[in-house]
Amino acid sequence: MTTLAKPRQPELKTSLPGPKTASIMERDSQHLSTSYMRPYPFVPDHGEGVWLTDVDGNTMLDFFAGIAVSTTGHAHPHVVKAVQEQITKFTHVCLTDYPQEITTSLAERLVKHVEKPGEKWRVFFSNSGAEAVEAAVKLARNHTGRQHIISTMGSFHGRTYGAITLTGSKTKYKRGFGPLLPAVSHVPYPNPFRPPLGSTPETCGQAVLDHIEGLFVGILPADEVAAIIVEPMQGEGGYIVPPADFLPGLRALCDKYGIMLIFDEVQAGMGRTGKMFSFQHFDVQPDIITSAKGIASGMPLGALLAKESVMTWPVGSHGSTYGGNPVAAAAAHSTLDLLEGKVQHPGCGANLMDNAAEVGAFIMAELKKMQAEFPFLGDVRGAGLFIGLEFVKPDGSPDGALRDRASMAMFERGLLNLDCGEAVIRISPPLILTREEAATGLEIMRETLRTLK
Repeated sequence: MTTLAKPRQPELKTSLPGPKTASIMERDSQHLSTSYMRPYPFVPDHGEGVWLTDVDGNTMLDFFAGIAVSTTGHAHPHVVKAVQEQITKFTHVCLTDYPQEITTSLAERLVKHVEKPGEKWRVFFSNSGAEAVEAAVKLARNHTGRQHIISTMGSFHGRTYGAITLTGSKTKYKRGFGPLLPAVSHVPYPNPFRPPLGSTPETCGQAVLDHIEGLFVGILPADEVAAIIVEPMQGEGGYIVPPADFLPGLRALCDKYGIMLIFDEVQAGMGRTGKMFSFQHFDVQPDIITSAKGIASGMPLGALLAKESVMTWPVGSHGSTYGGNPVAAAAAHSTLDLLEGKVQHPGCGANLMDNAAEVGAFIMAELKKMQAEFPFLGDVRGAGLFIGLEFVKPDGSPDGALRDRASMAMFERGLLNLDCGEAVIRISPPLILTREEAATGLEIMRETLRTLK
Protein backbone atom coordinates (compact mmCIF):
# COMPACT_ATOMS: atom_id res chain seq x y z
CA MET A 1 0.00 0.00 0.00
CA THR A 2 1.37 3.41 -1.04
CA THR A 3 1.25 6.19 1.53
CA LEU A 4 0.86 9.65 0.04
CA ALA A 5 3.36 12.18 1.31
CA LYS A 6 1.82 14.89 3.46
CA PRO A 7 2.10 18.35 1.91
CA ARG A 8 4.88 20.44 3.37
CA GLN A 9 3.92 22.39 6.48
CA PRO A 10 5.46 25.31 8.35
CA GLU A 11 8.03 24.14 10.88
CA LEU A 12 8.38 26.16 14.08
CA LYS A 13 11.37 25.02 16.11
CA THR A 14 11.30 27.84 18.66
CA SER A 15 8.84 30.28 20.10
CA LEU A 16 8.53 33.45 18.04
CA PRO A 17 10.78 35.28 18.10
CA GLY A 18 13.57 32.77 18.59
CA PRO A 19 16.73 33.79 20.49
CA LYS A 20 18.82 34.68 17.42
CA THR A 21 15.94 36.65 15.93
CA ALA A 22 15.39 38.53 19.18
CA SER A 23 19.10 39.39 19.39
CA ILE A 24 19.26 40.70 15.82
CA MET A 25 16.05 42.67 16.25
CA GLU A 26 17.51 44.33 19.33
CA ARG A 27 20.66 45.29 17.41
CA ASP A 28 18.48 46.45 14.54
CA SER A 29 16.50 48.72 16.86
CA GLN A 30 19.73 50.32 18.05
CA HIS A 31 21.34 51.07 14.70
CA LEU A 32 18.77 51.33 11.89
CA SER A 33 16.40 54.15 11.06
CA THR A 34 13.50 54.68 13.44
CA SER A 35 11.23 54.85 10.37
CA TYR A 36 11.27 51.08 9.84
CA MET A 37 8.05 49.45 11.07
CA ARG A 38 8.97 45.82 11.95
CA PRO A 39 5.41 44.47 12.36
CA TYR A 40 6.49 40.84 12.84
CA PRO A 41 9.40 39.34 14.81
CA PHE A 42 11.04 37.54 11.89
CA VAL A 43 14.61 37.69 10.58
CA PRO A 44 15.03 35.68 7.38
CA ASP A 45 18.10 33.50 6.80
CA HIS A 46 17.31 31.67 3.56
CA GLY A 47 14.41 30.74 1.35
CA GLU A 48 13.34 28.15 -1.16
CA GLY A 49 10.33 28.66 -3.38
CA VAL A 50 7.39 29.81 -1.24
CA TRP A 51 9.13 28.88 2.02
CA LEU A 52 11.26 31.24 4.10
CA THR A 53 13.41 30.15 7.05
CA ASP A 54 14.55 32.49 9.83
CA VAL A 55 17.88 32.56 11.64
CA ASP A 56 16.48 30.23 14.32
CA GLY A 57 15.44 27.57 11.83
CA ASN A 58 11.72 28.37 11.81
CA THR A 59 10.29 27.80 8.32
CA MET A 60 7.26 29.84 7.28
CA LEU A 61 4.91 29.71 4.28
CA ASP A 62 5.20 33.00 2.43
CA PHE A 63 1.87 34.61 1.53
CA PHE A 64 3.21 38.15 1.01
CA ALA A 65 6.36 37.79 -1.15
CA GLY A 66 8.09 40.87 0.20
CA ILE A 67 5.03 43.00 -0.66
CA ALA A 68 4.31 41.33 -4.02
CA VAL A 69 7.98 41.46 -5.07
CA SER A 70 9.27 37.87 -5.08
CA THR A 71 7.40 36.85 -8.23
CA THR A 72 9.31 33.60 -8.73
CA GLY A 73 9.72 32.79 -5.06
CA HIS A 74 12.95 32.65 -3.10
CA ALA A 75 16.22 31.63 -4.77
CA HIS A 76 14.58 30.43 -7.97
CA PRO A 77 17.32 28.50 -9.81
CA HIS A 78 16.58 30.14 -13.17
CA VAL A 79 16.82 33.62 -11.66
CA VAL A 80 19.89 32.76 -9.58
CA LYS A 81 21.69 31.42 -12.66
CA ALA A 82 20.90 34.54 -14.70
CA VAL A 83 22.16 36.84 -11.92
CA GLN A 84 25.32 34.80 -11.41
CA GLU A 85 26.13 34.81 -15.11
CA GLN A 86 25.64 38.55 -15.47
CA ILE A 87 27.60 39.49 -12.37
CA THR A 88 30.69 37.75 -13.80
CA LYS A 89 30.49 40.00 -16.89
CA PHE A 90 29.92 43.47 -15.46
CA THR A 91 27.79 44.86 -12.65
CA HIS A 92 27.46 48.47 -13.75
CA VAL A 93 28.03 50.67 -16.79
CA CYS A 94 25.65 53.63 -16.44
CA LEU A 95 22.69 53.14 -18.79
CA THR A 96 22.19 56.90 -18.99
CA ASP A 97 25.48 57.10 -20.89
CA TYR A 98 26.04 53.69 -22.49
CA PRO A 99 23.47 51.39 -24.11
CA GLN A 100 23.54 47.75 -22.99
CA GLU A 101 22.10 44.83 -24.89
CA ILE A 102 20.59 43.29 -21.77
CA THR A 103 18.46 46.38 -21.09
CA THR A 104 17.67 47.02 -24.75
CA SER A 105 16.29 43.49 -25.13
CA LEU A 106 14.43 43.83 -21.82
CA ALA A 107 12.71 46.97 -23.07
CA GLU A 108 11.79 45.15 -26.27
CA ARG A 109 10.20 42.35 -24.26
CA LEU A 110 8.26 44.68 -21.98
CA VAL A 111 6.71 46.84 -24.68
CA LYS A 112 5.46 43.77 -26.54
CA HIS A 113 3.01 43.30 -23.68
CA VAL A 114 1.43 46.73 -24.13
CA GLU A 115 1.89 47.84 -27.74
CA LYS A 116 -1.07 47.74 -30.08
CA PRO A 117 -0.87 47.87 -33.90
CA GLY A 118 0.41 51.26 -35.00
CA GLU A 119 1.29 52.28 -31.42
CA LYS A 120 4.96 52.24 -30.43
CA TRP A 121 6.10 52.44 -26.80
CA ARG A 122 9.41 53.25 -25.10
CA VAL A 123 10.93 52.44 -21.69
CA PHE A 124 12.89 54.37 -19.06
CA PHE A 125 14.47 52.21 -16.34
CA SER A 126 14.70 53.26 -12.68
CA ASN A 127 15.57 51.55 -9.40
CA SER A 128 12.13 51.46 -7.80
CA GLY A 129 8.44 52.10 -8.18
CA ALA A 130 8.66 55.49 -6.48
CA GLU A 131 11.31 56.57 -8.98
CA ALA A 132 9.13 55.37 -11.86
CA VAL A 133 6.25 57.44 -10.47
CA GLU A 134 8.46 60.52 -10.13
CA ALA A 135 9.54 60.05 -13.75
CA ALA A 136 5.91 59.65 -14.87
CA VAL A 137 4.95 62.99 -13.28
CA LYS A 138 7.92 64.73 -14.90
CA LEU A 139 7.11 63.21 -18.28
CA ALA A 140 3.42 64.11 -18.14
CA ARG A 141 4.14 67.69 -17.14
CA ASN A 142 6.87 68.06 -19.75
CA HIS A 143 4.81 66.57 -22.55
CA THR A 144 1.59 68.47 -21.88
CA GLY A 145 3.04 71.75 -20.65
CA ARG A 146 0.51 71.54 -17.80
CA GLN A 147 1.09 71.31 -14.06
CA HIS A 148 -1.76 69.67 -12.16
CA ILE A 149 -1.90 65.96 -11.27
CA ILE A 150 -5.00 64.12 -10.02
CA SER A 151 -4.55 61.06 -7.82
CA THR A 152 -6.95 58.99 -5.72
CA MET A 153 -7.73 58.51 -2.05
CA GLY A 154 -6.38 55.25 -0.69
CA SER A 155 -3.59 55.18 -3.25
CA PHE A 156 0.05 54.37 -2.65
CA HIS A 157 2.69 55.59 -5.10
CA GLY A 158 5.84 55.66 -2.98
CA ARG A 159 7.61 57.71 -0.32
CA THR A 160 9.77 60.17 -2.26
CA TYR A 161 8.47 63.74 -2.31
CA GLY A 162 6.37 63.63 -5.46
CA ALA A 163 5.23 60.10 -4.74
CA ILE A 164 4.04 60.78 -1.18
CA THR A 165 2.17 63.83 -2.44
CA LEU A 166 0.27 61.57 -4.84
CA THR A 167 -0.20 58.88 -2.17
CA GLY A 168 -3.57 58.96 -0.42
CA SER A 169 -3.53 55.93 1.87
CA LYS A 170 -2.04 57.12 5.20
CA THR A 171 -1.34 60.57 6.63
CA LYS A 172 1.74 59.26 8.46
CA TYR A 173 3.56 59.22 5.13
CA LYS A 174 3.12 63.01 4.88
CA ARG A 175 2.99 64.33 8.44
CA GLY A 176 5.96 66.56 9.16
CA PHE A 177 7.37 66.48 5.63
CA GLY A 178 5.66 69.46 3.98
CA PRO A 179 5.56 71.41 1.84
CA LEU A 180 4.98 68.68 -0.70
CA LEU A 181 4.61 68.72 -4.48
CA PRO A 182 2.31 71.56 -5.57
CA ALA A 183 -0.70 71.23 -7.88
CA VAL A 184 -1.94 67.80 -6.78
CA SER A 185 -5.57 66.86 -6.03
CA HIS A 186 -7.17 63.66 -4.80
CA VAL A 187 -10.51 62.12 -5.74
CA PRO A 188 -12.24 59.02 -4.30
CA TYR A 189 -11.35 55.55 -5.60
CA PRO A 190 -14.42 53.55 -6.65
CA ASN A 191 -14.54 50.79 -4.04
CA PRO A 192 -17.62 48.61 -4.70
CA PHE A 193 -17.58 47.34 -1.09
CA ARG A 194 -17.58 50.87 0.31
CA PRO A 195 -19.04 53.02 -2.48
CA PRO A 196 -18.02 56.69 -2.23
CA LEU A 197 -20.04 59.82 -2.90
CA GLY A 198 -23.38 58.27 -1.91
CA SER A 199 -23.20 55.81 -4.80
CA THR A 200 -23.86 52.07 -5.03
CA PRO A 201 -21.52 49.19 -5.95
CA GLU A 202 -22.87 49.37 -9.50
CA THR A 203 -22.64 53.15 -9.88
CA CYS A 204 -19.51 54.06 -7.88
CA GLY A 205 -17.28 54.18 -10.96
CA GLN A 206 -19.50 56.67 -12.74
CA ALA A 207 -19.92 58.64 -9.52
CA VAL A 208 -16.17 59.23 -9.34
CA LEU A 209 -16.05 60.23 -13.02
CA ASP A 210 -18.89 62.70 -12.42
CA HIS A 211 -17.03 64.05 -9.39
CA ILE A 212 -13.95 64.75 -11.53
CA GLU A 213 -16.11 66.48 -14.14
CA GLY A 214 -17.53 68.57 -11.31
CA LEU A 215 -14.04 69.66 -10.30
CA PHE A 216 -13.46 70.84 -13.85
CA VAL A 217 -16.57 73.03 -13.67
CA GLY A 218 -15.86 75.03 -10.54
CA ILE A 219 -12.49 74.23 -8.98
CA LEU A 220 -9.81 72.90 -11.32
CA PRO A 221 -9.45 73.96 -14.97
CA ALA A 222 -9.23 70.79 -17.06
CA ASP A 223 -6.74 72.42 -19.43
CA GLU A 224 -4.28 72.75 -16.54
CA VAL A 225 -4.37 69.03 -15.66
CA ALA A 226 -1.34 67.15 -16.98
CA ALA A 227 -2.31 63.66 -15.81
CA ILE A 228 -4.54 61.44 -13.77
CA ILE A 229 -2.62 58.66 -11.99
CA VAL A 230 -4.50 55.63 -10.72
CA GLU A 231 -3.84 52.07 -9.66
CA PRO A 232 -6.00 49.89 -11.95
CA MET A 233 -6.36 47.63 -8.91
CA GLN A 234 -5.60 49.49 -5.70
CA GLY A 235 -2.94 47.92 -3.49
CA GLU A 236 -2.12 49.63 -0.18
CA GLY A 237 -5.64 51.02 0.00
CA GLY A 238 -7.08 47.54 0.48
CA TYR A 239 -6.56 45.36 -2.62
CA ILE A 240 -9.57 46.86 -4.36
CA VAL A 241 -10.86 45.99 -7.83
CA PRO A 242 -12.88 48.85 -9.37
CA PRO A 243 -16.11 48.33 -11.31
CA ALA A 244 -15.66 47.34 -14.95
CA ASP A 245 -16.78 50.69 -16.35
CA PHE A 246 -14.43 52.92 -14.35
CA LEU A 247 -11.12 52.66 -16.21
CA PRO A 248 -12.67 52.88 -19.69
CA GLY A 249 -14.65 55.88 -18.46
CA LEU A 250 -11.48 57.46 -17.11
CA ARG A 251 -9.80 56.89 -20.48
CA ALA A 252 -12.67 58.67 -22.24
CA LEU A 253 -12.53 61.56 -19.78
CA CYS A 254 -8.77 61.98 -20.29
CA ASP A 255 -9.20 61.90 -24.08
CA LYS A 256 -11.91 64.54 -23.84
CA TYR A 257 -9.62 67.02 -22.07
CA GLY A 258 -6.17 66.06 -23.42
CA ILE A 259 -5.03 64.61 -20.08
CA MET A 260 -2.39 61.87 -19.77
CA LEU A 261 -3.65 58.66 -18.15
CA ILE A 262 -1.03 57.02 -15.91
CA PHE A 263 -1.55 53.50 -14.59
CA ASP A 264 0.53 52.61 -11.53
CA GLU A 265 1.12 48.87 -11.94
CA VAL A 266 3.88 48.65 -9.36
CA GLN A 267 2.03 46.25 -7.04
CA ALA A 268 -0.63 44.62 -9.23
CA GLY A 269 1.47 44.21 -12.37
CA MET A 270 3.90 41.58 -13.68
CA GLY A 271 1.50 38.68 -13.85
CA ARG A 272 0.13 38.92 -10.33
CA THR A 273 -3.54 39.22 -11.34
CA GLY A 274 -3.31 36.54 -14.04
CA LYS A 275 -2.38 39.01 -16.78
CA MET A 276 0.90 40.83 -17.29
CA PHE A 277 -0.69 44.11 -16.14
CA SER A 278 -3.88 44.47 -14.12
CA PHE A 279 -5.38 47.06 -16.50
CA GLN A 280 -5.52 44.31 -19.13
CA HIS A 281 -8.57 42.91 -17.34
CA PHE A 282 -10.38 45.98 -18.69
CA ASP A 283 -10.83 47.23 -22.25
CA VAL A 284 -8.55 50.23 -21.85
CA GLN A 285 -5.10 51.52 -22.77
CA PRO A 286 -3.13 54.14 -20.76
CA ASP A 287 -0.56 56.64 -21.97
CA ILE A 288 2.03 55.87 -19.28
CA ILE A 289 2.65 52.82 -17.06
CA THR A 290 4.80 52.54 -13.95
CA SER A 291 6.17 49.14 -12.97
CA ALA A 292 8.57 47.75 -10.34
CA LYS A 293 8.26 45.30 -7.40
CA GLY A 294 7.70 41.93 -9.14
CA ILE A 295 9.51 42.91 -12.33
CA ALA A 296 12.84 41.38 -11.27
CA SER A 297 12.00 38.86 -8.54
CA GLY A 298 13.58 40.91 -5.75
CA MET A 299 16.37 42.73 -7.55
CA PRO A 300 15.90 46.53 -7.49
CA LEU A 301 14.40 47.63 -10.79
CA GLY A 302 11.63 49.94 -11.90
CA ALA A 303 10.33 50.81 -15.34
CA LEU A 304 8.43 53.69 -16.87
CA LEU A 305 6.63 52.63 -20.05
CA ALA A 306 5.10 55.31 -22.25
CA LYS A 307 3.74 55.71 -25.74
CA GLU A 308 6.42 57.01 -28.08
CA SER A 309 4.11 59.92 -28.89
CA VAL A 310 4.24 60.86 -25.19
CA MET A 311 7.91 60.20 -24.38
CA THR A 312 9.04 63.46 -25.95
CA TRP A 313 11.30 64.86 -23.23
CA PRO A 314 14.67 66.04 -24.57
CA VAL A 315 18.06 64.32 -24.28
CA GLY A 316 19.53 64.68 -20.80
CA SER A 317 16.32 65.89 -19.17
CA HIS A 318 15.98 62.74 -17.07
CA GLY A 319 18.39 60.00 -16.08
CA SER A 320 19.54 57.57 -13.38
CA THR A 321 22.95 56.33 -12.28
CA TYR A 322 21.82 52.82 -11.37
CA GLY A 323 18.47 52.55 -13.17
CA GLY A 324 18.49 49.56 -15.51
CA ASN A 325 21.40 47.92 -13.69
CA PRO A 326 22.47 44.91 -15.78
CA VAL A 327 22.28 42.42 -12.90
CA ALA A 328 18.72 43.55 -12.12
CA ALA A 329 17.94 43.40 -15.84
CA ALA A 330 19.17 39.80 -15.95
CA ALA A 331 16.80 38.96 -13.09
CA ALA A 332 13.96 40.68 -14.97
CA HIS A 333 14.68 38.66 -18.13
CA SER A 334 14.57 35.40 -16.17
CA THR A 335 11.38 36.53 -14.42
CA LEU A 336 9.76 37.20 -17.80
CA ASP A 337 10.93 33.79 -18.99
CA LEU A 338 8.78 32.21 -16.28
CA LEU A 339 5.86 34.61 -16.68
CA GLU A 340 5.70 34.10 -20.42
CA GLY A 341 6.31 30.34 -20.30
CA LYS A 342 9.66 30.37 -22.09
CA VAL A 343 10.80 28.50 -18.98
CA GLN A 344 8.27 26.49 -16.98
CA HIS A 345 8.26 26.03 -13.22
CA PRO A 346 7.42 22.47 -12.12
CA GLY A 347 3.79 22.10 -11.11
CA CYS A 348 2.77 25.56 -12.31
CA GLY A 349 1.40 24.86 -15.77
CA ALA A 350 2.36 26.63 -18.97
CA ASN A 351 3.42 29.90 -17.33
CA LEU A 352 3.24 31.75 -14.03
CA MET A 353 0.48 34.12 -15.17
CA ASP A 354 -1.82 31.17 -15.82
CA ASN A 355 -0.79 29.65 -12.50
CA ALA A 356 -1.61 32.90 -10.70
CA ALA A 357 -5.07 32.92 -12.28
CA GLU A 358 -5.77 29.25 -11.50
CA VAL A 359 -4.43 29.12 -7.94
CA GLY A 360 -5.90 32.54 -7.21
CA ALA A 361 -9.36 31.34 -8.28
CA PHE A 362 -8.99 28.37 -5.93
CA ILE A 363 -8.02 30.63 -3.03
CA MET A 364 -10.88 33.03 -3.74
CA ALA A 365 -13.40 30.18 -3.79
CA GLU A 366 -12.14 28.83 -0.47
CA LEU A 367 -12.13 32.29 1.11
CA LYS A 368 -15.72 32.83 -0.02
CA LYS A 369 -16.62 29.68 1.91
CA MET A 370 -14.89 31.12 4.97
CA GLN A 371 -16.75 34.39 4.47
CA ALA A 372 -20.03 32.48 4.71
CA GLU A 373 -18.82 30.86 7.94
CA PHE A 374 -17.31 33.90 9.66
CA PRO A 375 -19.53 37.01 9.79
CA PHE A 376 -16.54 39.29 10.51
CA LEU A 377 -15.21 38.64 7.01
CA GLY A 378 -16.98 41.46 5.25
CA ASP A 379 -15.45 41.12 1.79
CA VAL A 380 -13.23 38.84 -0.26
CA ARG A 381 -11.97 40.44 -3.47
CA GLY A 382 -9.19 40.42 -6.00
CA ALA A 383 -7.86 38.78 -9.14
CA GLY A 384 -5.23 36.08 -9.50
CA LEU A 385 -2.84 36.17 -6.54
CA PHE A 386 -3.84 39.73 -5.66
CA ILE A 387 -6.47 39.08 -2.99
CA GLY A 388 -7.82 41.14 -0.10
CA LEU A 389 -9.70 39.90 2.95
CA GLU A 390 -11.55 42.69 4.80
CA PHE A 391 -12.51 42.38 8.47
CA VAL A 392 -15.62 44.18 9.71
CA LYS A 393 -17.46 44.92 12.94
CA PRO A 394 -21.12 43.83 13.37
CA ASP A 395 -22.23 47.20 11.96
CA GLY A 396 -20.14 46.66 8.82
CA SER A 397 -17.47 49.24 9.64
CA PRO A 398 -13.78 48.27 9.27
CA ASP A 399 -12.35 46.26 12.18
CA GLY A 400 -8.64 46.97 12.11
CA ALA A 401 -8.07 45.60 15.61
CA LEU A 402 -9.54 42.20 14.70
CA ARG A 403 -7.53 42.19 11.48
CA ASP A 404 -4.36 42.80 13.47
CA ARG A 405 -5.16 39.95 15.85
CA ALA A 406 -5.84 37.61 12.95
CA SER A 407 -2.68 38.63 11.12
CA MET A 408 -0.43 38.03 14.12
CA ALA A 409 -2.15 34.72 14.93
CA MET A 410 -1.56 33.54 11.35
CA PHE A 411 2.08 34.52 11.65
CA GLU A 412 2.39 32.58 14.91
CA ARG A 413 1.07 29.52 13.07
CA GLY A 414 3.73 29.84 10.38
CA LEU A 415 2.06 31.97 7.71
CA LEU A 416 3.81 35.17 6.61
CA ASN A 417 1.23 37.78 5.66
CA LEU A 418 0.78 41.54 5.61
CA ASP A 419 -2.05 43.98 6.18
CA CYS A 420 -3.24 46.87 4.02
CA GLY A 421 -6.10 49.35 4.04
CA GLU A 422 -7.97 49.98 7.28
CA ALA A 423 -8.79 46.35 8.03
CA VAL A 424 -7.53 44.11 5.21
CA ILE A 425 -5.12 41.19 5.06
CA ARG A 426 -3.55 40.97 1.62
CA ILE A 427 -2.71 37.65 0.00
CA SER A 428 0.13 38.18 -2.45
CA PRO A 429 2.32 35.06 -2.47
CA PRO A 430 4.99 34.21 -5.04
CA LEU A 431 3.40 33.24 -8.35
CA ILE A 432 4.93 29.77 -8.13
CA LEU A 433 2.49 28.90 -5.33
CA THR A 434 0.86 25.55 -6.07
CA ARG A 435 -2.70 24.54 -5.24
CA GLU A 436 -1.36 22.22 -2.52
CA GLU A 437 0.70 24.97 -0.92
CA ALA A 438 -2.27 27.32 -1.17
CA ALA A 439 -4.40 24.73 0.63
CA THR A 440 -1.84 24.62 3.44
CA GLY A 441 -2.00 28.39 3.85
CA LEU A 442 -5.79 28.40 3.70
CA GLU A 443 -6.01 25.81 6.45
CA ILE A 444 -3.82 27.98 8.68
CA MET A 445 -6.13 30.91 7.94
CA ARG A 446 -9.22 28.83 8.67
CA GLU A 447 -7.80 27.56 11.98
CA THR A 448 -6.97 31.12 12.96
CA LEU A 449 -10.39 32.52 12.09
CA ARG A 450 -12.08 29.83 14.17
CA THR A 451 -10.27 31.16 17.24
CA LEU A 452 -11.73 34.61 16.59
CA LYS A 453 -15.41 33.56 16.62
